[in-house]
Amino acid sequence: MKSVRTDVAIIGAGPAGLLLGHLLHQAGIDTVVLERRSREYVEQRLRAGVIEHGIANFLEESGVAKRLRAEGLVHHGIEFRLEGRSHRIALSDLYEGKAITVYGQSELVKDLIATRLAYDAPLFFETEVERLEGLTSQECTVHANGTGVPIVVTADYVIGSDGGHGVAVRSVPEGTFNRAERVYPFSWLGILAEAPPVSDELIYCRHDRGFALYSMRSPTLSRLYLGVSPDESLENWNDERIWRELTLRLATDEMPDLPQGPITERSLTAMRSVVVSPMRYGRLFLAGDAAHIVPPTGAKGMNLALADVRVLAPALIAKFLNSDETRLDAYSATCLERVWRAEEFSTFMTQMLHPHPSDEFENGVQRARARQVVSVESATRTLARNYVNLSSL
Repeated sequence: MKSVRTDVAIIGAGPAGLLLGHLLHQAGIDTVVLERRSREYVEQRLRAGVIEHGIANFLEESGVAKRLRAEGLVHHGIEFRLEGRSHRIALSDLYEGKAITVYGQSELVKDLIATRLAYDAPLFFETEVERLEGLTSQECTVHANGTGVPIVVTADYVIGSDGGHGVAVRSVPEGTFNRAERVYPFSWLGILAEAPPVSDELIYCRHDRGFALYSMRSPTLSRLYLGVSPDESLENWNDERIWRELTLRLATDEMPDLPQGPITERSLTAMRSVVVSPMRYGRLFLAGDAAHIVPPTGAKGMNLALADVRVLAPALIAKFLNSDETRLDAYSATCLERVWRAEEFSTFMTQMLHPHPSDEFENGVQRARARQVVSVESATRTLARNYVNLSSL
């Protein structure tokens, strides 16, 4: 058995857990990060790629944005395609010159892992946390198993950044957390293709056949999504059908065809919203997907996770260095105010751009809402502000 004593035990080596560990390490606070997956898995896991203006600045201030700034794709606008017509939303013109950066979550995770390993800070991959003890006492205990070797970590605080079904959420007494949830009647079929992007900016499309999104990861890699039924199977979607459907939904008179290429990754993602409150139980703090999930239409998932860290890191530092618990006590309320703003925006985007499979009244309202967004300046300006910098408001 391996025994470890640390100040803060962090469960989950996603962006939130790794960045929190980095910031605490910089402040001289000991941390241990425990991740049940392999390093290869977490570095290749495809997730969000849109980073808000304020979050990109936060990453730079944290000293982990060198490659993001060098390789990230800065976008000053996005495109909406409605009823076969293209409408550009000039984000920077509408919101104080600010822009978004497209940089894959997997790339940020690689950067954060490399930074942590460079400092020789403890990071355990393929380590399953089995249970947590002492969350309301003076010291917490994390019981884990790393490839057959029991690991016991004692810590002053535990951070659960291990997702909505992780051990952190499961380790508190039943009824401790309130869980507000909405499940949407569609899923996203996502692909990564070796095909040059058709546009320099993201394309959101509402088509009567369903939603589509065209984004990119590099000058040679495109990331695309199709809205599909929640009971769909990947076996029903071969390359030919995927490209045919993408072309039908995204086509305009100016762009009737899409550049195609080999599809290297494909996945199905259920669309749902979840908010867990409060985001604290005793010495356990939740961050990222453990506390909240948003539908990806608004591009807020990773931004919200990193915004949690922007609140939690200085709160823990104040506690350890100055014995000041004020910020820790305010952590949940501070984050949840922003979380609900993100849920509202993500729900707005999702309900506007995904045709309902059976409700024609809803579809009529969606079309009216979408037309307003692209034609009424006040509505367009509000969307631009929320898309570019909501997590920093």
